[in-house]
Amino acid sequence: MSKYDIIVLGSGPGGYVTAIRASQLGFKTAVVEKENLGGVCLNWGCIPTKALLKSAQVFEYLKHAEDYGLKVKDYEHDFEAVVKRSRGVAEGMSGGVKFLMKKNKIDVIEGFGKLKTGKKIDVDGKEYSADHIIVATGARSRELPSLPQDGEKVIGYRQAMSLKKQPKKMIVVGSGAIGVEFAYFYNSMGTEVTIVEYLDKIVPVEDDDVSKQLERSFKKSGIKIMTSSEVTSVDTSGKGVKATVKTKKGEEVLEADLVLSAVGIKSNIENIGLEDVGIAVDRDKILVNDYYQTNIPGYYAIGDVTPGQALAHVASAEGILCVEKIAGQHVDKLDYGNIPGCTYCSPEIASVGLTEAQAKAKGLDIKIGKFPFSASGKASASGAKEGFVKVIFDAKYGEWLGCHMIGAGVTDMIAEAVLGRKLETTGHEVLKAVHPHPTMSEAVMEAVADAYDEVIHL
Repeated sequence: MSKYDIIVLGSGPGGYVTAIRASQLGFKTAVVEKENLGGVCLNWGCIPTKALLKSAQVFEYLKHAEDYGLKVKDYEHDFEAVVKRSRGVAEGMSGGVKFLMKKNKIDVIEGFGKLKTGKKIDVDGKEYSADHIIVATGARSRELPSLPQDGEKVIGYRQAMSLKKQPKKMIVVGSGAIGVEFAYFYNSMGTEVTIVEYLDKIVPVEDDDVSKQLERSFKKSGIKIMTSSEVTSVDTSGKGVKATVKTKKGEEVLEADLVLSAVGIKSNIENIGLEDVGIAVDRDKILVNDYYQTNIPGYYAIGDVTPGQALAHVASAEGILCVEKIAGQHVDKLDYGNIPGCTYCSPEIASVGLTEAQAKAKGLDIKIGKFPFSASGKASASGAKEGFVKVIFDAKYGEWLGCHMIGAGVTDMIAEAVLGRKLETTGHEVLKAVHPHPTMSEAVMEAVADAYDEVIHL
């Protein structure tokens, strides 16, 4: 039996980062992976979807070339080539993780891992032991009873990014990050897209103003949006799909080539030995303490299988914190109130902290500032005037409670707010920090200035 200090079960952005940090700390480390190094994020999620979205963005540029004083006579998209490029990007990134495993002297054990008592893992019949075992098995597309996925006419995100033929009509069920990103991609490529959302607004976790702006932008681009609506059944017996949708006005039947189910995720916790070891689980999540220890000594869990936000950067941060704690380092528990969320449709969405509604629900006295990109010189020059930056501060102490952005490139701007909140920056300090001009990021400063009645360019 091979013996390690740490074995990580799963090699997604939680697992492989955890393994690398463990190796850096001097632990003899192995990672168990049943499919591809990098997990869903690198192979079927974060990375390949961004490649698809980039192709869509370039295609949009071509369609609007005349807006920039350019004439492009002949252009068209090759859907198969777009998908092929995306898969190539994913394969390259997965190969990069393989290189990192070798560089950091981490053993990669291929196969399906199952936890055993006594700090052991069985991988396809062969046992391995470790002083510490970290579960990082991630999640998959969740299926609704009314929307069973057959992989052909009712699909999840995996099939959505590797279709051989572009659909003429598509119904997207769910308007979280996955739903709106694919809605934007397929709409940009020329597919007729309808979004069906159960709640009363799209991107429901975002600030109300952001949700309203995205709905305006999507409708302008031709995407049909149905909120407060629910797909109660699907009929796949014909050539395409007939989806029965329950709305406030009654039932409506939508016809399309296929339905994309984007209604959330399901943790991968089945058949990995949790029950055999006695690890506590509640509502599809492994229960852990602030340092990701389960109720059984020597067993840990991070990422999508735990109750925190199901985001790649959260899984990575949890894994690093977990192994640093194992190494005896002093670590502060993760602040889940300061985790940025990013959605890569167009316009992009980025946010951190409290929404306006959440701040008011807490009874806080707040200052709100908002700066539209239509008043930004850089945005105007770039032809990207949609959207805004919205900031929320505590009126008494100046604490930066929340920041919400929608517009071009905002996913690269949100880190300023995350760092500012981490350092307990006040609104006055942000306002007096000189921002470069002309940039999209100076909209943050202008939004703060608006909150304090000092805005210049609005």
